[in-house]
Amino acid sequence: MDKERQKTCIDYYTDYILEKKYQFCGQHLFISQSSDSRLGTSNFVWEAGLELCRYIEKQNLNFKGLKVIELGAGTGILGILAVLLGGNVTITDQPNVLKQIQHNVTASIPASCRDRVNIRALTWGHDHVQFPSDYDIILGGEIVYYSKTYPLLVSTLQHLSNERTTIYLSSKLWRDFQIHQFYENILPEHFDCELVNRNEEENINVYKVIKKSSRSENQL
Repeated sequence: MDKERQKTCIDYYTDYILEKKYQFCGQHLFISQSSDSRLGTSNFVWEAGLELCRYIEKQNLNFKGLKVIELGAGTGILGILAVLLGGNVTITDQPNVLKQIQHNVTASIPASCRDRVNIRALTWGHDHVQFPSDYDIILGGEIVYYSKTYPLLVSTLQHLSNERTTIYLSSKLWRDFQIHQFYENILPEHFDCELVNRNEEENINVYKVIKKSSRSENQL
């Protein structure tokens, strides 16, 4: 065990809840949750995020050399997988979540690859304009659940993407949230939204989303 990995294990005992090892696409990911309860929903590895990891594995998606951003990363598992698969990845969440993401990046990504990962704070609908609009891939696992954030998420996706960007969103269809409304009514106003994977047992959908051309939007 190298010194950096030893330090990660020490951190686990002091600052983090149980570390779990995941394997996708032949890559090993070591993901911990912070013991800070103030992180709220960001402090979980959600099943919808794991479902999107499985979809990436099943479809053998290629991230090599691509510019990727993960939104609402939480533990950062999707962005970390994208780095391990060759992507140049920006992993984002609220400022208080970034330490947890950094911990998992250090645990999972070899030092030789960390020049391809950037961890930044991003508040939807506010500072998204500080990011570029040329991402090849946008990832979001279990980021659609509070209806009041839907307009903020849409405006953020609009800014970050162009007509060549592929967006993958994975959501558990929680009974108490208007998630169907987001994918069936709100998102299609500006994006083409395709259901590409359905986990019936867990009630989780994976969507492939592409920004509509300005010409198509003008015809609506």
